[in-house]
Amino acid sequence: MVAVWSGAVWAQPKLAVDRDVANMGEILYQLPSKVSFTLRNAGDEPLSIKEVIPSCGCTAVDWTREWIAPGAEGTITAVYDAKMLGVFQKDFEVYTNALEEPVYLHIQGRVVAKLSDYSGSFPVDLGNVRLNVNNIEFDNVNKGDRPMAELQIVNTGRKSYKPYLMHLPPYLSAEYYPEVLAGGRMGKILLTLDSEKLRQMGLTQSSIYLARELGDKVSDENEIVVSSVLLPDFSSLSVQEREMAPRMVLSADSVNLGEMGRKRKKSVTLTIQNTGRRNLEIRALQVFNKALSVELSDRNIGPGETEKLKITVSAKYLKTAKSRSRVLLITNDPARSKEIVTLNVGL
Repeated sequence: MVAVWSGAVWAQPKLAVDRDVANMGEILYQLPSKVSFTLRNAGDEPLSIKEVIPSCGCTAVDWTREWIAPGAEGTITAVYDAKMLGVFQKDFEVYTNALEEPVYLHIQGRVVAKLSDYSGSFPVDLGNVRLNVNNIEFDNVNKGDRPMAELQIVNTGRKSYKPYLMHLPPYLSAEYYPEVLAGGRMGKILLTLDSEKLRQMGLTQSSIYLARELGDKVSDENEIVVSSVLLPDFSSLSVQEREMAPRMVLSADSVNLGEMGRKRKKSVTLTIQNTGRRNLEIRALQVFNKALSVELSDRNIGPGETEKLKITVSAKYLKTAKSRSRVLLITNDPARSKEIVTLNVGL
């Protein structure tokens, strides 16, 4: 990550960015493309992204609006409208409570009338059609939200094709633009999440399937994994209740396990400490793919106590996993109600 600091020595937030330049490569004319930057609070006080200002109206931006706890991550997402052919470079001013001056981020790429190679922008090959992704994530969802996600699609065949998503759960709806794709044409599918219909707090995952032809069947090949994380609501807590709340300290939120090699399983043990005044409750402990399993010694952690979290990776399921190797914790700590542990592991 690119670290940014202010030079002071007292307790403060510190912004670290995974990169300062995002190269979007070739993107198609008039097909808006999205890119994200990952931000991490490397300090010891909560970090706030106050504002993100793009250099022109051709780029729309969004960012994590909640306070980012020490050690936690947020995102800045940029969508370039691709309305002009040719090379582009756009800048963003990022204002936070970590620095008086803005931090500058950049996106660059080239808008083309026709892609020379679909594999870059549409890496998911389903035969007659290709997708940009087969894994969609709705993070940081609050009750009442209706976030949207975009699935980009190209018809690589010669015949017209009508996209259709099968096995949509009740909390998801889809719109198709256009409804029929001619040969060689590109389009998009807009997915809307109705958070009021989510049944549980924390992680909800579903598999939906893109029909490639009339009467198509479901399979691992045309599966799209949709994940959503519903956050607990602490908006009604008083100042006194927040002062008396538990406080979670996680020993690490990112672990590099290296290569699996010939090992069938690899494990890592983290610690969870409660430095607050009331019991810390781990209300949900979930994994994003079946290559992971977790064990926690106690989900109710008293003030001053520490418990162990063991995470195990299985090589058997790692190759076919569509979702990233991550573990989700939902807690009753108002400052860190959601924590994600990312495991970097290869075959």
